[in-house]
Amino acid sequence: MSIEIDILNGDASWQRAEALHRAVWGRHIVEKQPWAHIEWAHADLRVLIDAPDDGGLACHVGIYFRTITWNRHKVHVGGIGGVTTREDCRRRGYASLAIDAAVHTMRANDAVKFAILFCEPHNFAFYQARGWHPFTGEVYCEQPSGQIRFEAMAPFVYDIVRAPRDGKIDLCGLPW
Repeated sequence: MSIEIDILNGDASWQRAEALHRAVWGRHIVEKQPWAHIEWAHADLRVLIDAPDDGGLACHVGIYFRTITWNRHKVHVGGIGGVTTREDCRRRGYASLAIDAAVHTMRANDAVKFAILFCEPHNFAFYQARGWHPFTGEVYCEQPSGQIRFEAMAPFVYDIVRAPRDGKIDLCGLPW
């Protein structure tokens, strides 16, 4: 059995990822989440994994590149967001493969110093087991109403070079 991993342009590949997102994150689910009111950035790239048994999209991970500030210093970072796995494809390692591919892609960008993602408490152990660390500082982002402190989900960071564990991060745009 071989698993194909595609890394594609974010906007161009959204049509392929959209059905998976709607299936996993239907309106009736999203409206109950503490982040339902948040406007999110669009991925620069997407990691897509098809299920070997039926060829349908099994997993998606969005990759984001941005210059942010950490303690008022500009830093180029990579981000991971929109991690989604089809319900019948969970616990097969697809998300781990997709996240690994995303991190590998970020490492290939020499400017990226660290990676950041946002997750809910039930996913903390999953990300920590893969080398992600809680960021205990403050995170700010843009929303249509202006800048806000982002507290809808917990930030985690990953050492590409060296990731900070605390301080103040301004995403300088929408969250992912």
